[in-house]
Amino acid sequence: MIVLGIESTAHTFGVGVITEDEILSNAKESYRPEKGGIHPRKASDFLASRAGSVIRKALTTAGAGMEDVDLVAFSRSPGMGHSLRVGSVAAKTLAYEFNKPLIGVNHCIAHVEIGRRVTGMNDPVVLYTSGANTQVIAFQGGRYRVFGETIDMGIGNFIDSFARYAGIPFPGGPRIEELAKKGKYVELPYVVKGMDVSFSGILTNLRQKLKKHELEDLCYSLQETVFAMMVEVSERALAHCQKKELLITGGVAANKRLREMCRLMCKERGAGFKAPPMDLCVDNGVMIAELGLKMHKAGVKGEVNIDQGERTDEVEIKWR
Repeated sequence: MIVLGIESTAHTFGVGVITEDEILSNAKESYRPEKGGIHPRKASDFLASRAGSVIRKALTTAGAGMEDVDLVAFSRSPGMGHSLRVGSVAAKTLAYEFNKPLIGVNHCIAHVEIGRRVTGMNDPVVLYTSGANTQVIAFQGGRYRVFGETIDMGIGNFIDSFARYAGIPFPGGPRIEELAKKGKYVELPYVVKGMDVSFSGILTNLRQKLKKHELEDLCYSLQETVFAMMVEVSERALAHCQKKELLITGGVAANKRLREMCRLMCKERGAGFKAPPMDLCVDNGVMIAELGLKMHKAGVKGEVNIDQGERTDEVEIKWR
């Protein structure tokens, strides 16, 4: 069975083509603002202008045509409304024109499922770290339950916001990771509230320190502080759920320091740790195709209307 997946929840238009056994292609293009953050209308205009070429590239790389595709999947939730509509229109157009079944999927759960597929982990606690989302997730009682999450902004948006204040172009994460290698620790607030984390106060504190400290020191301190917060709540979730594996996914999971901190924690408590390859941590169409495939095989008739705010724990999981 060949599945084509379309991702368009924020700044990336991604298309992946997969079978049950193989990833055939993973094509994408991402909007990069010249300055400031992501402007929803400009981002969606960019995605719409690239949609056709990315779809063609994915199919060409896969050595397939739309006549070979058995299912079209797309990210219907959660995300930026303007961007979600671009992927929705593209997917519905393909499904209608070529008479293919269509399924809408949850972006957050897609990150989890592609991680499970490529790492071989069966039942991990998942540390999901992306632009708008930061959650500690585990499967219990027929759903992916959220055992801890941010109470204000996602870790990726937090990092990019600090980068803007510091004059670092979008996306700020890679440059901050590089600068942090040369820094030393400056004390920052450490904000863990039960199983939840908060970043907005830390962002304010960093802004106040920008003219008083070296940028390398602030980047180092940012990573050491907020990554430790997320590792702490992940470790408690492992203990509470009595699970033996930690999977990290989402765009910020590409950060080598965060991976190393997770690896050390898991080693100390005798748990396994894995992360997907870098190109499958960031937003991509392969993960959408993977979740669409699992839902289809389980007989799930996924919604095809977009939903900007659907939570991870609102989706019934029938394929596990």
